[in-house]
Amino acid sequence: MKGRTDDVRDRGCLVGIIFFILGLGTLLPWNFYMTASLYFQYRLNNSNTELFNSTGNGTGPVRKEYYFNNWMTLLSQLPLLLFTLLNSFLYQRISEAVRIAGSLIFILLLFVITAVLVKVPMDCDTFFSVSMAIIWFINSFGAVLQGSSFGLVGLLPQKYSSIFMSGQGLAGTFAAIAMLISTASEVDFESAALGYFITPCVGTLVTLFSYLLLRRLEFAQFYLNRSSKYEEGTTDKLLNDGSVVEIGKLNGHASQSATDREAKLSDEADKMNPSPEGTKQVKRGQNKASVLEVFKKIWVMAFCVTFVFTVTLSVFPAVTVDVKTSYPGRWERFFISVCCFLIFNISDWFGRTITTCIRWPRKESCLFLVLVVARVVFIPLLMLCNVQDRYYLPVFFPHDASFAVIMVFFSVSSGYFVCLSMSYAPQMVDPKDVETAGALMTFFLSLGLSIGAALSFALRSLV
Repeated sequence: MKGRTDDVRDRGCLVGIIFFILGLGTLLPWNFYMTASLYFQYRLNNSNTELFNSTGNGTGPVRKEYYFNNWMTLLSQLPLLLFTLLNSFLYQRISEAVRIAGSLIFILLLFVITAVLVKVPMDCDTFFSVSMAIIWFINSFGAVLQGSSFGLVGLLPQKYSSIFMSGQGLAGTFAAIAMLISTASEVDFESAALGYFITPCVGTLVTLFSYLLLRRLEFAQFYLNRSSKYEEGTTDKLLNDGSVVEIGKLNGHASQSATDREAKLSDEADKMNPSPEGTKQVKRGQNKASVLEVFKKIWVMAFCVTFVFTVTLSVFPAVTVDVKTSYPGRWERFFISVCCFLIFNISDWFGRTITTCIRWPRKESCLFLVLVVARVVFIPLLMLCNVQDRYYLPVFFPHDASFAVIMVFFSVSSGYFVCLSMSYAPQMVDPKDVETAGALMTFFLSLGLSIGAALSFALRSLV
C-alpha cells in the first residue's frame, strides 16, 4: 500500500497548472469588460451625440451620461449573486461537468458576440442596452462556473485553493496587459478593440480544454472519485447469502471481501489525505450537512469575504477610473490602464499568491476580522485622489504617485484577505461538506461584490 501511495502524486504539477488556468478563466469575463471601460465610453460618446437643451430644442452637442462603469459593475454582480445562490442549492441536481463545461461554452459564445459587435455600427442607446444584456448573461454563467470551480478545488489539498485564487488574481493582469497592448498599437481603434476581445475567446477555449483534461489525470481522479465513492458507499454488490461483498475498483485494485476492502480503503484515504488540520475522512453512510449547518461553521469567513469585496467594489472601478493624471500628454492615454487596472491587478495577484507561504493571522484569531474591517479606510483615501469631475470633496492626493501607492496597498490587502478567507472556510467543515462550503463562500463573495457595486453609485456622487 505504501508504494501505491507514493505513485499517486501531481506529476509535473499538471493539476496545479490546470487549476491555475481554471482560476484565470473564471474571472476573464469580469476583468475584460471592466478593463475595457475606455472602449465602451468611446463608443457611447462617439456613436452619436444627442442635441437638446432644457426646453427640448437642439442647441448644440451635449453628451448623454450613461454611468457605464456603475451600471457595468452592478449588472455584473447582481447575476453573479443570484446564480451563485442558485448554484449553492442546486449543485447536487446538475452534474459538475455540465455546470463547468456548459458555462465555459456559453461564455465563449458571448465573447465572440462582443468581438463581432466591435465592427457593427449602432446608436448609443442600442449599444448600451446590448452591452448591458451581454454583461448580465456572461456573468450569470460566470457565477455558475466560479461556484462550481470553488467546490471542485475544495476537494483537493489546501494549496490548490491558493493556486486557484492566484489564477483568479492573474486574470485581471492578463486583461490589463491586453488593454495596454491594444492602446499602444498603431492600428485603428476598431482593429485594436477587436484584437482585445479575441484574446478572452482564446483564453476561455484553453480553460475549457484544461478542464476536460483534468478528469483524465490520476491525481485529480483520486481525490474527486474518492469523495463520490465515500458518499455513495463502497459496496457495489451484496450477495444475499452474505458470503462475499464485491467492492468497486479504486485506482486499479481488484475487488476483495467487504471487511478487508473497506479497512484498506479507509487506511489509504487517511494516509493520502494531506489536510493540514488533520480532519477525519468521510466514512461510508455519512450524509452531507445542511446549508444552514455549514454556514454556522463558516460565518466569520463569509462575513470577511463579503466585507473585503464590499470595500473594493464600492470604489473600484467606479471611482478610481475617473482619477486624472497630473501630467497631461501622451502619458494620459496610458494612465488609467497602468495606475488603475494594471497596478490593481498585479498587486491583487501578489496578495493572493503570497498566501501560499504566509497565512497570518490564523483563522481563529480576532485580529483577522479587525484587519478586514480596517480596510474601510481606503474608501475616503481613494475618494480624495484627483477624481474628476468632482463637486463636494477637496483633492488631498493630486499626484499620480500618491494614487499609485494607495492602489498598491488597497489591492494587495484585497487579494490577501480574500484568498485567506476562501482557503480557511473549507478547513472549518467536515470533508464531506467542503463543496457546500465552497459554494456558500462564493455566494458571499458575490454578495460583497453586489453590495459594493450598489454603494459605488452613492460614493461616486459624493466626490
